[in-house]
Amino acid sequence: MNTWSIDDARELYGIQRWGNGYFDINSDGEAAVLLRDGEKSVSVSLQKIIDGLRERGSAMPQLLRFRDLLDRRIEHLNESFLSAIKATKYRGNYQGVYPIKVNQQQQVIEEITDFGKKYHYGLEAGSKPELIAALAYMHDPNAFLICNGYKDTEFIDLALRATQMGLRVILVLEMPGELPAIIERSNTLGIRPELGIRFRLSTKSEGHWAESGGDRSVFGLNSSQLIDAVDLLKDAGFLDCLKLFHYHQGSQLPNIRAIREAATEAVRVFVNLAQEGAPMEILDMGGGLAVDYDGTHSNAASSCNYSLTEYASNLIEVVQHHCDAAQLPHPTLVTESGRAVVAHYSVLVFNILDVTRFSHPDCPEPPSPECHEMVHNLWDIRNRIQPNNLQVCFNDALFYRDQVRDLFRHGVINLRERSLAEKIYWHLCTQIAEQTQKLDHVPDDLQTLESNLIDFYYANFSVFQSLPDSWAIQQLFPIMPIHRLDTEPTQRAILADITCDCDGKVDRFIHRDTISTFLQVHEKLPGEEYNIAAFLVGAYQETLGDLHNLLGDPHVVSVGLEDGELTYTHEVEGDSVADVLSYVEYDPRELEKRFRSFAERAVRKGTISASQRKSIMQAYKTGLNGYTYYEDE
Repeated sequence: MNTWSIDDARELYGIQRWGNGYFDINSDGEAAVLLRDGEKSVSVSLQKIIDGLRERGSAMPQLLRFRDLLDRRIEHLNESFLSAIKATKYRGNYQGVYPIKVNQQQQVIEEITDFGKKYHYGLEAGSKPELIAALAYMHDPNAFLICNGYKDTEFIDLALRATQMGLRVILVLEMPGELPAIIERSNTLGIRPELGIRFRLSTKSEGHWAESGGDRSVFGLNSSQLIDAVDLLKDAGFLDCLKLFHYHQGSQLPNIRAIREAATEAVRVFVNLAQEGAPMEILDMGGGLAVDYDGTHSNAASSCNYSLTEYASNLIEVVQHHCDAAQLPHPTLVTESGRAVVAHYSVLVFNILDVTRFSHPDCPEPPSPECHEMVHNLWDIRNRIQPNNLQVCFNDALFYRDQVRDLFRHGVINLRERSLAEKIYWHLCTQIAEQTQKLDHVPDDLQTLESNLIDFYYANFSVFQSLPDSWAIQQLFPIMPIHRLDTEPTQRAILADITCDCDGKVDRFIHRDTISTFLQVHEKLPGEEYNIAAFLVGAYQETLGDLHNLLGDPHVVSVGLEDGELTYTHEVEGDSVADVLSYVEYDPRELEKRFRSFAERAVRKGTISASQRKSIMQAYKTGLNGYTYYEDE
């Protein structure tokens, strides 16, 4: 009797641990997102969203964006700090900024600047293009526009002009050589800047980006350079412009202890700058607020051992203590939290195209009398498999399989016999692996057997385009089927993408409360579209994606609720073949012209007819204008 339940699925995929109250599994066995519809919270099936897109003629894969989740993350971040300020009687404010680099998509910036107005929530720009985008969308005179990164004259002039227009644009010194240029441009334009200084902390960080902090971090001034900058500001008459102190400890900081240690060092420097005579008002504590990708609430690289409430309370406590000791006013606190704001916002959904099976629970056909004796010897092992002789049976199966392969290389047996032997071998391995569950001690050879029985599920997406951190830094993303979750997933799989590259795969998954080398999935049924989703992909993945195999951006749609009905807005067609070819300097018109010339030569040679040329050219044009991913129509 099947005792599998939806609660079993929740436990297996950990959705209630990493879903943060935004994702769950509904009673129909489908992954669901919880969206607000007015004052109500409504569970919406991801499979039904995909069905709706399919009915509208949109192909897979799909990147789903949930503006409501973005709003709620901004709300949660700001309200956590405001609650901690109230509870501790902190006498300063909190005004966060969103670092554009985390996800520069226009929809993200528009929504953040729109919804964030109620909190005077600002932006952080680290390059000239980001500054230009920010100035077009953020017009709140009470919000901060913090300018990091290396700045040329155009960057400085644009920031100063925006200050002149009434925005709070703060130029942060990343390197010593920037300050003379800022002073010169300020004097030339007659516009006094608001300045900040980024400091290179000595406190060590943790996680993937530990090198972002510490003495060897790339950006920021050390203590000697900091004092030199203060002296230069004094000499130039600009010390009154220095109002912000900034440090950046790193991204995805898993341990609250390291965060407290860095904040302690930073606030001590802040206090000393105030004692030097600078009117310090703002303490920018940078990014680092982590996302609990694996749901373990630990100090693992893909998790964090603190909540957003704890994060806010700890930072405020450290700053308050040291400022009170120095008898300084409490500064306005700024964090540049990007990952924690946008990660939940996007979900990538893709379909499974095909499967390569290694596990063979079903017994194959027995060999015919004409088959080589080595094939028969392999077949006979199946009747000898018992818990007390598994190692012997595995050794024999491996020996006879290798003998068959050697016979094939020497032309003694044909391909059909070899194929049958391979099927028998994998069936034996499957039977032996099942029997190991009954053993108290599993021999070393058999411990690795299960990993060799993991299937390949070929997924209609590109890891390099849509999940680059999974490949580059082994970032763990929650991945699970979005339907059939009311039935037990009996297959174990690695997800291989369609790039024909051995690195184009995902082979690390959340499995209950541990990390697994396989994803438990359902058997793909004939004619079924089996859909899987990668969650928490809103941070960096769209920005870092490349054009490996010339696979471009997938289709994108924003999904919401209005009066109980699903709404599909901000639909963006994924890249066409012509689009991605133009990105790498091909001219689609020139390609068509060259191919047409080639087809005409084929007509003159008599290889194809004129009417065939028409069909061939139509197919070529259709391909140029088509989706870069696999299309089933």
